[in-house]
Amino acid sequence: MPVRPLPALLTSALALTLTALPLAGTASARPASSCGAQAIEAAPADGPDVKALCAALAGLPDKDATAALIRVGGRGSWQGVAGVRDMRTGAPALENARFRAGSTTKIVTSAIVLQLAAEGRISLDGTVQQYLPGLLTEDFAPITVRQLLNFTSGLQPGASLGEDVDDGYEHRFETLTPEEVVASSVAKGPDPDHAPGEHQRYGNIHYTVLGMLIEKVTGDSYAHQAAVRIFRPLGMRHTSFPDGPDPRVQGPHNRGYDWIDGKLVDVTEWNMSDRFAAGDMISTTADLERLLFALFRGRVVPEPQLKEMFTVPAVDGATMSAGLERFELNGKVIWGKTGSRPGYHTVVAATRDLSRTVVYSVNSTDAKGDGLAIAQRFAFPAFNR
Repeated sequence: MPVRPLPALLTSALALTLTALPLAGTASARPASSCGAQAIEAAPADGPDVKALCAALAGLPDKDATAALIRVGGRGSWQGVAGVRDMRTGAPALENARFRAGSTTKIVTSAIVLQLAAEGRISLDGTVQQYLPGLLTEDFAPITVRQLLNFTSGLQPGASLGEDVDDGYEHRFETLTPEEVVASSVAKGPDPDHAPGEHQRYGNIHYTVLGMLIEKVTGDSYAHQAAVRIFRPLGMRHTSFPDGPDPRVQGPHNRGYDWIDGKLVDVTEWNMSDRFAAGDMISTTADLERLLFALFRGRVVPEPQLKEMFTVPAVDGATMSAGLERFELNGKVIWGKTGSRPGYHTVVAATRDLSRTVVYSVNSTDAKGDGLAIAQRFAFPAFNR
């Protein structure tokens, strides 16, 4: 989306808060660094690039984001918040704000499926046809649970209420159920060019089906299974799913905005029910940090199932595992996941040994656009050294 002229409100030195706060014990007991010159100079050489992190937050709100929350953990921890909670009032951003976590939901969905596999209730080599009989037509070859997890199922994208924020805005209070999403995918038929397991194609459809599988196998709702298996045991007290089509972000939150027809529009209220187990979660940076540490330490998914989350399939061009993505940055192998919904962009990422972690929520004004640019600004500095 092209950069558009800033409204007067955005250019008029709105209230800006830039603070550094101690982490809640999950990452490190070391006090977080501030963004003062002396504190930046004193930042440890083996810690995150505090100078670059502070530069990322400086000047918010700007044309790209209205607020940002960043938590860095591991060896050398740091936390910062900048921007505004509400563009109308200029109130400073909340450091404990809840936000739409988008596709980081897939980490939770993957973990539940792998827990069920560890319990012997499903097999990763079992098929959709076996666990959800009648969902797919006879045109489809067998699709395994593992292929859903690593995005090689060959299912085509399902229906949506808009290809981008501009198209979807007028439909933001409408409902598209997971069943309707899957039915529209099935109606397209299987991938005409690749059999299941031959090609990795990232998309929500794989995890929408996994959410349906969880409900079928457990006889329970996906949201309740996430609560009792993940959120409650880990103390993720501020993480939940909307009540059906409820378009609100319940609890304290920073409002989300996006450029639509040349205007900065509030897009906070939005019915996300079609995202379901692929992207409907609401969380906080502190809760996602708890999830990240517990997951990587084997407290959520037991071995040998956990290895599925750190194994990329042997398919040309593949980078995704079961709910995570592998990439390299400054000589480090990083495992993480992005999530984006209108007005909100989220990242969770870490080295496998948790020597460096980052979780952020950015109220991006183009959250569904160039996610790499957002990550380069707000996440990459955590791994600079």
